[in-house]
Amino acid sequence: MQDVFDLVIFGGGGDLSRRKLLPALFSGFVAGRVSKDSRIFLTSRKGLEGSTEPWLKDVFKETPPACDMDAKSLKDFAGMVHVVELGLVEGGADWEALKGALAADDENRPLVHFLAIPPSLFTSTCELLGAYGLNNDRARVVLEKPLGHDLATAQAINADVGRFFKESQTFRIDHYLGKEAVQNLLALRFSNILFEELWSGRTIDHIQITIAENQGLQGRKGFYEGTGAMRDMVQNHLLQLLCLVAMEPPARLEADSIREEKLKVLKSLKPLEGAEIDRNVVRGQYQAGAMFGEAVKGYADDLELDSPSNTETFVALKAHIENWRWAGVPFYLRTGKRLPDRFAEIVIQFKQIPHSPHPGWGTNINPNRFIIRMQPEDHLALRMMVKNHSSADEKLKEVEMNLDVAGDDALRIGPYLRLILDAVRGDQSLFVHRDEVEHAWRWVDRIIGHWETSSEPPESYQAGTWGPYEAHDLMTRDRREWFHETSGKRSGK
Repeated sequence: MQDVFDLVIFGGGGDLSRRKLLPALFSGFVAGRVSKDSRIFLTSRKGLEGSTEPWLKDVFKETPPACDMDAKSLKDFAGMVHVVELGLVEGGADWEALKGALAADDENRPLVHFLAIPPSLFTSTCELLGAYGLNNDRARVVLEKPLGHDLATAQAINADVGRFFKESQTFRIDHYLGKEAVQNLLALRFSNILFEELWSGRTIDHIQITIAENQGLQGRKGFYEGTGAMRDMVQNHLLQLLCLVAMEPPARLEADSIREEKLKVLKSLKPLEGAEIDRNVVRGQYQAGAMFGEAVKGYADDLELDSPSNTETFVALKAHIENWRWAGVPFYLRTGKRLPDRFAEIVIQFKQIPHSPHPGWGTNINPNRFIIRMQPEDHLALRMMVKNHSSADEKLKEVEMNLDVAGDDALRIGPYLRLILDAVRGDQSLFVHRDEVEHAWRWVDRIIGHWETSSEPPESYQAGTWGPYEAHDLMTRDRREWFHETSGKRSGK
């Protein structure tokens, strides 16, 4: 199926556009998902020197698309891309020119405005889109995170955008929700009675959700100081993944039903206060260490700060959902920079068997685990114990049942293209409602507010390690351990 649309990427020459959006769109074009009749407009304060094709070639050298790139495909794609010089604070001839360029013979042709710009420019950009009539019924607006700095700023942005775009036109993007493994998680949960019967505190011991990064600030230095991991990762990505794991089966896999169930989860999150925060939340900041055999600087030196910073680059926390399904089941969330590996995964760990009926099995029986990996590759697997046929003493071994579905790689699309195409079609199922954003901020603001009134700085951890030792204690005091799949070992060891 090919989609024909107009797409305007505000901040079209920026980091997100160059690293994620343009490679994804080119891959979609080569795979036949994006029609050559579509048009892509990239806004820039300075415009573009020279033609589009060599510029795109340089972009794709930096971030190769997930497909082969031949001269004809690049030329054809470049013919769809138009770079326009545009200010985002005041209107004028540049906006009149954009309005004229976006005029369409087909009133049903979707027009998607992707705001790959700082949130401080969301309001002025939406005001200008409204002033020039570019918020009509065929238009949608995509808002990239972070949506605000706290609850108050998020509410202000939502209110400002809402003056020019209806909620049905507003698409708040979280690219983790567009990943293939997340789609498969929903399919497995809601199309198989086997998983639904096991999906509760009756059989599940605990759930871990980890987004680990082995890089430092990587071009985000100006953004990160004063933001930190709680605002950057927990408030959106981690809490959204928690919602998808914990939500009740929706009446239909449609936007309103899915978002309604996710919102119920956020409303059921047990608020953390005072001493509970100190006990159940760990924040850390990386110090100088070694990564891949090379020395790396600490956070403050990376930013060339003259004084110490309390901005956290690591968060681990234990959360509880107060409802019947999840009562007593802890959710452990973890994210950090300069960790030993890069991956994102959800681990559903089931309870241990109550009794070992065979003396040869001993006590070394691992609990069953359902693994949902989202990066560096999509992967679903179920880990269980079976008889070890190579053992003479009837011992068991752990095996992994691969639940991946092999397919034509050319037809598989990445998260950003999937979400752009959903926005084109007006499907908000994988996007975040304003109420979800505000309830998530309400929950994390209590933690951030507690930190801001505390005299204690973030715990230190050496770059190249798994974070502060206190994050290890968060699990071990509950007689549990962190697990990560890349090495097949628990990360706490």
